[in-house]
Amino acid sequence: MTPKGVGTGSLDERITGALVGAAVGDALGGPVEGYSPDQIAERHRGRVHGVVGPWNGDDWPTARPIAPYHKGDGHVTDDTLMTHALVRVYAGVRDHLDAYSVATHLVPDLMTTPRWIPELEAEALPLQRIFLAEKWLVARLHYGHVDPREAGSGNIVNCGAAMYMAPVGLVNAANPAGAYAEALDVAGAHQSSYGREAAGVFAAAVAAACAPGATPDSVVAACLSLAKDGTRDALEAVCEVASRYTDFESALVPLRRAVAPYDTVGPDYRAPSLGARRPSRLHSIEELPVALGMLIVSGGDFRHAVLGSVNYGRDCDSIATMAGAVAGALGSTVPHDWAKTVAEASRLDLDAPARTLTEVTREIFARDVERRRAHEAAYATLTGTPCSG
Repeated sequence: MTPKGVGTGSLDERITGALVGAAVGDALGGPVEGYSPDQIAERHRGRVHGVVGPWNGDDWPTARPIAPYHKGDGHVTDDTLMTHALVRVYAGVRDHLDAYSVATHLVPDLMTTPRWIPELEAEALPLQRIFLAEKWLVARLHYGHVDPREAGSGNIVNCGAAMYMAPVGLVNAANPAGAYAEALDVAGAHQSSYGREAAGVFAAAVAAACAPGATPDSVVAACLSLAKDGTRDALEAVCEVASRYTDFESALVPLRRAVAPYDTVGPDYRAPSLGARRPSRLHSIEELPVALGMLIVSGGDFRHAVLGSVNYGRDCDSIATMAGAVAGALGSTVPHDWAKTVAEASRLDLDAPARTLTEVTREIFARDVERRRAHEAAYATLTGTPCSG
């Protein structure tokens, strides 16, 4: 049964739901990232049902492998930092983006402007927090002067580019094919192979979720119509299994079993196999198929989809980021208490990026209409046929 509100809402509401939902999912997943469902249940004496503290309690400043990051207590991670950075790029460019936008705008943002980093509890450059797969952007584009369209080649193949592509889907709201194409271009500066493909498909999922009357099934159908190679196979396998379940508890093991043949990391998330994160047409990142699987299990309900993603473990901050973005874009309500806690703990105005992106999205759509009409007029002249409309 589809929850009340799913498939409804204005553009402003969909964009706010997606961006706030992504941040909330990120913050809930952060403190249990890297662990298994059983380890999470043992540590928290049951499943996680909201914001929790650091895995190592008060010892978080020195406990490895998490130190020096304060994960938990409502702190967002690099998923949200990168998402908000991409919103700032859109605010500067005020048009569709490409790989050159990453080099010209995103990289300087990461390198030059100190911002509050919740996990460091200090102002710092975003570059000092992002993971090595994202630092690659700076090394390749700023220092290496690599063609931005090819800079992603050679990087580890993971969810690094996909995790912050929700803004691309929102700018292309209700146009999954447009979102897919734009995200592939943007992500070319960061990733290759199935990491880049996942970025395109995730953006398409967010765009599809914004369509009036959208459902989890229509979102997955849009993704399957665009996805290629192992990413498509993984999505199909995981979502088929997900369709048999209506609660995340019973789905945790089956979803992991369904995605395992396509995941290169292997059973021990903290000890990847030697073949992990290498380019392949046969494989997929784990995060996106599981996020969409949880969307199916939950029927699009934000709380259920995000909690399922969080309790799945492994890279669950990114899984919950993606599930939260798509469920929020569908119109499912983000719990106010979670959003308030995350905003206050992370010292972020979670609504401000949404207001900015909504304004920019409207501008871009108006410009797209002008460009389409100019093309229609030119084509009509070429063919001697009147313009439609």
